[in-house]
Amino acid sequence: MGMRVNVLAANTHNTSLRMTGSGIYTPSGSQAYHYDDKSMNGHLLVAEINSHPSRFPTPLPTVNWSLYAATIDQFHEYPTFTELLFHDSFTFSKLTKQADNVTVCQHSLCCHLSYRMREEPVLEDELYVLGAFDGLHVAEGQYYLQICTLLKCEGTDIQTCGKPATTADSIFEFYSLSGTFSTNYVFPEVLLSGIRLAPGGFRVLRDGRLISQNNISQALLTVTLFGRWYEQDSPHQS
Repeated sequence: MGMRVNVLAANTHNTSLRMTGSGIYTPSGSQAYHYDDKSMNGHLLVAEINSHPSRFPTPLPTVNWSLYAATIDQFHEYPTFTELLFHDSFTFSKLTKQADNVTVCQHSLCCHLSYRMREEPVLEDELYVLGAFDGLHVAEGQYYLQICTLLKCEGTDIQTCGKPATTADSIFEFYSLSGTFSTNYVFPEVLLSGIRLAPGGFRVLRDGRLISQNNISQALLTVTLFGRWYEQDSPHQS
């Protein structure tokens, strides 16, 4: 969506290697996708799409990804902890209220979240956190990332935050996520319980906020702003 290109993602379906699905995606969203982490069965996807999407681009407004976040000074900063998420050491802060404004920072990146849950969170049942990562990712390649994420932990212990979670029960009636990004290459991701996409369920404002849209009736797994700071990448060894 950000680059206005088509993406075909397909692989051998092998859950032991975390190969769990395929998809056909266009600048306007997913045309077909399949996710299955329970069986080894393959699935054929077929879709008819425009072969030259960049010739008919959907007008996209210019986004200043740090504009809103740079003005924040009244959000709450709670105690933090660190856990690994795909080999990266994230700084996390627990969400403990039904509605709140929360900030968590790591290095130059500060992530701000406003949210309202349908019900008061019961930490004995599910644990959600706000996380920030600002650093060089070194697993399966090296590249610099800046990430803000609202994330459901796998369990109710903070040590499970960052471990793969696939289902959720908590419903967020509203969320707004932003960050003080140092790059213009920032991409949104919203996933619902069951690793399902949320077409039409979110939008990006010109001031860099990723906000919920329409009535949300499905449990939320993660809301993420994924930033790539290309200039900070390590020089290629060759």
